[in-house]
Amino acid sequence: MIVLERGSWRLTVRPELGCSISSLTRGGRPVLRPTPDGATDILETACFPLVPYANRIAQGRFSFDGQTVALPVLDRFAPHALHGDGWLQPWSLLERTESSASFVYRHEGGAWPWPYEAVQTFTLAGSGLRIDLSVLNVAESPMPAGLGLHPYFPVGEQTHLSLKADAVWAVDEGLIPTAPVSPGQVFDWSTGPRVAGAPFVDHCYAGWDGTARLTGPGRTTVLTASPNAGWAHIYAPGQDFCCVEPVTHRPDALHAPEGEASGLAILAPGRALSMWMEIAVSDS
Repeated sequence: MIVLERGSWRLTVRPELGCSISSLTRGGRPVLRPTPDGATDILETACFPLVPYANRIAQGRFSFDGQTVALPVLDRFAPHALHGDGWLQPWSLLERTESSASFVYRHEGGAWPWPYEAVQTFTLAGSGLRIDLSVLNVAESPMPAGLGLHPYFPVGEQTHLSLKADAVWAVDEGLIPTAPVSPGQVFDWSTGPRVAGAPFVDHCYAGWDGTARLTGPGRTTVLTASPNAGWAHIYAPGQDFCCVEPVTHRPDALHAPEGEASGLAILAPGRALSMWMEIAVSDS
């Protein structure tokens, strides 16, 4: 476990568990959902990286550049593949200071046939946490790519979420996107409703302006994402947390119709894709 500190901020990172965040606190108070002691399931952590794609690929299969790719499928998410490779692998420390650290995961090929190198950097400042995530195509052919981050925020009865987006993707029974609809047809967060009052939400919001605010008694947490993260995947399961995941493409983008602006990047050999997310807190 790697511990970073700056001012009242403290961050712990588990590089061996998908380079996930175990905890993020300000003044001793959790900003992200704390990970249970001894947890070995990355879905119990506070945040983890999504690389080289985000969210679901329907049936774990797709075709690209003349080849068919069949990905491994986890039992709990079958029949779809989810979130790429990085969150399921250990990462290696590249460098660190008291308030920052960088980690790398090198994918050598396999079910995802393109070798790539992912780097995640955590930086604490007086205002909060910044995470930079990148993926470099080290294959000899073009590679489809996308990125995302998966933070879990603690939610109480009086936690309100405010997020503005142009549309939201409706989904089928397997949570695969079917068509963009107006936010109100799923759940509209633009007016800052209570998270506890929302229905079950596991949907991707498109045309997001890059900012989300979670407001509770005495405190507001602000998430800001890089401009290329124009999609926010919201997971609000009616529990004591919700996820606001900035991602660079919509779910199942590898099956998007030709001509759709799905956000999926095509990286030529030697080219990289990057994104960032910042988390800040203000008292009220």
